[in-house]
Amino acid sequence: QVQLVESGGGLVQPGGSLRVSCAASGSIFSRNAMGWFRQAPGKQRELVASITSRGTTNYANSVQGRFTISRDNAKNTVYLQMDSLKPEDTAVYYCKLFGPLPSWGQGTLVTVSS
Repeated sequence: QVQLVESGGGLVQPGGSLRVSCAASGSIFSRNAMGWFRQAPGKQRELVASITSRGTTNYANSVQGRFTISRDNAKNTVYLQMDSLKPEDTAVYYCKLFGPLPSWGQGTLVTVSS
């Protein structure tokens, strides 16, 4: 099974930017769609953005125009660039590899606060 490790979370002020990364082990990364999810305290986990193996992207309405998902297949890494951050973006962010054997990372905390 593919292992996913997120990094890059932290504390940022409203209006600021942050980029989180997800590094994957294994050779199947480039053939699978990837996604970023988030879970705020007391709320269900929700899909934030996804990217297919060919680079087609999709975003939740709440982050459209502010967040950008990308992938580097040579580095087995998917990124989420987050701009114009809002306090309501505070959550643990998880990456997911889609497919017959889906995998999740352990999550990285993003806190947006002044």
